[in-house]
Amino acid sequence: MHPYEVLKRPIITEKTQWQAGYAKPQYVFEVDMRANKHQIKEAVELAFNVKVTRVNVIVMPAKRRRSPRSRIIGRKAKSIQRAPQWKKAIVQVSEKDRIPIFEGVA
Repeated sequence: MHPYEVLKRPIITEKTQWQAGYAKPQYVFEVDMRANKHQIKEAVELAFNVKVTRVNVIVMPAKRRRSPRSRIIGRKAKSIQRAPQWKKAIVQVSEKDRIPIFEGVA
């Protein structure tokens, strides 16, 4: 997989802005479901020219859905308008490095 196909988008929330302000800053990205930790590390280092020290990966489950006519609870199907499962990566960079797209957003 090409490194530019790994990262889909940055996730910018109050918590991720707080994590970016640490002494060892952490940044959160939505990544491709097929990507592993080594590919994510390589993609972030190539795209932002920083030194990655740690990568944590989380698979976020699909949203739960209840059928209006019954009590059956299931997962939302994979389509454009529904939320399928997706993968999130928390990337920690070295103390001296920062990613500029996250700075000054809050």
